[in-house]
Amino acid sequence: MHLQASLGVSSMQMYGQGDAGRVALNRSLAIAEARGDALNEVGLLGMLSMFHTRDGDFKTALHYAKISRAVAGTVKDPAAIASAHSTLGRSLHFMGDHSGARAELEASFQYQSRSRFTGKTYLGLDRHILDSLGLARTLWVQGHPTQSAECTRQTVRDAESRNHPASLAVALSWAPGIFLWIGDLRSAEEHADWLISHAESHSLGPYLAVGRGYKGALAVRKGDARGGVESLQACLEQLRTMRYEMRYTEFKLSLVQGLVGIGQFAEGMTLVDESIRLVEANGELLYMPEVLRVKGSVLLSIPQRRAHDAQMCFIQSLDWSRRQDARSWELRTAVDLAALWAAQGQPESARALLSPILEQFVEGLDTADLMAAERLLATLQ
Repeated sequence: MHLQASLGVSSMQMYGQGDAGRVALNRSLAIAEARGDALNEVGLLGMLSMFHTRDGDFKTALHYAKISRAVAGTVKDPAAIASAHSTLGRSLHFMGDHSGARAELEASFQYQSRSRFTGKTYLGLDRHILDSLGLARTLWVQGHPTQSAECTRQTVRDAESRNHPASLAVALSWAPGIFLWIGDLRSAEEHADWLISHAESHSLGPYLAVGRGYKGALAVRKGDARGGVESLQACLEQLRTMRYEMRYTEFKLSLVQGLVGIGQFAEGMTLVDESIRLVEANGELLYMPEVLRVKGSVLLSIPQRRAHDAQMCFIQSLDWSRRQDARSWELRTAVDLAALWAAQGQPESARALLSPILEQFVEGLDTADLMAAERLLATLQ
């Protein structure tokens, strides 16, 4: 059972989501079920949920997470219950249920504190690190950028102290994206460079591709759209080969912005429409507010500017963000819609939209999105 699990996880870490890894994990789970080994069954269901998350199949990942939670309910073991809460929390995050995700992740921390075990799953993949990353991302989405940044930095420090390459790779693979959300490009680049060096040193192929993808996203943000497009296209091809599709939407949105930056509007529109379809099909609803916002911005950038259609995308984005309690997505979209209304001679409507959303933020006033909102609001007085 343990050998099959080790084979499956090692294959995931080095080569991506191939059939060998999936078969090994399923074989290990079958052995656990046949032995009536509920404790290991919980962990293996969690690993299968992670496998399908990395494969971009978020609905199947949630299915395994719910089974893991149900099995954990049959045993009185804090470590198993913590593992199940962890798996379900991370899965709910990708599905866009941020309140549910936060509750599950916080429950995982509570049960970990009662367990005599270290919180690891298989092969040193540290549940504490995974939970902390999930919490950092959830904190940003819910409108707490300062707490998110602090949580991210602490998680990387914790992972480094573990002296386990896989745990550090996991932490480094998410940190640049969180800093990009916050708008801290310097920290994003530092962690992306660290990730690339670390992945190269330990033959962690998927993480190396992710690091290079972040470098492409940074290039787009810094104005090198052409260089960024080339890097992102190469990254997405590598991820496709390894079936590491969990990062597709994140990098595709950067690619869309890069394509618009070099005047390839039709390609950008095709890609953002494809991203919306995949988010709906795979259940990665976390990104639905943002893909709709990006589509709206593309519609405003094309030569045949379609302001009405862009406004509809922004309104849909706001609706999704409010349903998800995704305050940071809501603010980002409100800035774009308020700017559109102001340009159309509707400053009162723009101010009425943006001001109450901005007032909900009590931290991170020096972060990129909040400063952009403040600058725009100042022009609407």
